Amino acid sequence: MKIKSVIVALSILPLLFSCKDDNDNVSPGQGGINDSFNSSTQSWQGDFADYPKDSDAFYELKFSHENLPAPLNQSSKGLFLSGNNHSDDLFMFIKKKVSGLQPNQTYKMKIDVELASNARSSDFGVGGSPGGSVYIKAGMSVKEPAKVLDNQNYYRVNIDKGNQATGGADVVVLGNIDNGDKPEYALIKRSGEFTGKTDDKGEVWVMVGTDSGFEAVTALYYTKIEASFAEVTE
Repeated sequence: MKIKSVIVALSILPLLFSCKDDNDNVSPGQGGINDSFNSSTQSWQGDFADYPKDSDAFYELKFSHENLPAPLNQSSKGLFLSGNNHSDDLFMFIKKKVSGLQPNQTYKMKIDVELASNARSSDFGVGGSPGGSVYIKAGMSVKEPAKVLDNQNYYRVNIDKGNQATGGADVVVLGNIDNGDKPEYALIKRSGEFTGKTDDKGEVWVMVGTDSGFEAVTALYYTKIEASFAEVTE
């Protein structure tokens, strides 16, 4: 098996669950995604799944572009996702479309995610610890990740993300959100690899999210996402 590096362009899409930024125009990426969020959302969109219809307010769901909290640099910004996990299974995710790849081609994606977390594995909570029972996942899919209603009137994501500590066909588990047992927000980095295939236009959706077993509020700030794509050939 041979792997060949490529250059991709990042598409520009409307934002869900967030504010609108005037600086969302993204220049073509050299080799993949290299996004930080000080000046804009970089066209990432946010959404939520695994919760009942018409309960957004009860679950306190929020996605926005915000300044980082103390003791971090409060002049820097990140993508803020927060939710109160009443269902013991809340999935909070961001997504972005990548174009300019080869059509119907298999790629290995290497992804690095930096985020700010105030969650510690040493703390206790219903369903598990706030740091050790919330799992970061990432992957790629030709289908746009989106929430859909099931026959029990629950929103579910329309790709295979697995469940909590287990990955699925469309994502891998990068780790959890334990911040090293710090009593305040701290930056953490999680990395992984995923192999998937583009569609007939050379496009694919990249998704990063958290799958929670901690039955309370999880509030995270994504500060940087980097992803490279390399062709996989026989």
